[in-house]
Amino acid sequence: MKIIGREEFTDDQLSYEVKLGARFVVYQYCISALIVTFKRPSDIYFIGREENAVTKGLGFSALTLLLGWWGFPWGPIYTIQSLWVNFRGGRDVTGEVLASVLRTPQQPGA
Repeated sequence: MKIIGREEFTDDQLSYEVKLGARFVVYQYCISALIVTFKRPSDIYFIGREENAVTKGLGFSALTLLLGWWGFPWGPIYTIQSLWVNFRGGRDVTGEVLASVLRTPQQPGA
């Protein structure tokens, strides 16, 4: 998965920001077409300590509200689940991201 918003931080800066309250989250969205329903995770988003995670996920919530309900029977179920996750600020994956990013050796020139 791609991490959006991390580009400007070194690993040390990233650790510092997380200690101050920043986090990484994944949103959900749902798309339905009558008998087929897909529930998918977004890319990983870096949420700064002063940013609102719910606001960042509004696009995924809007997509879900427009296209998620129309599948039977999973459309309404997945739509409600996705909205629940998004309106709680997304699913926090900070621990997993830090473990992955900080143990991965940096490529020369990266």
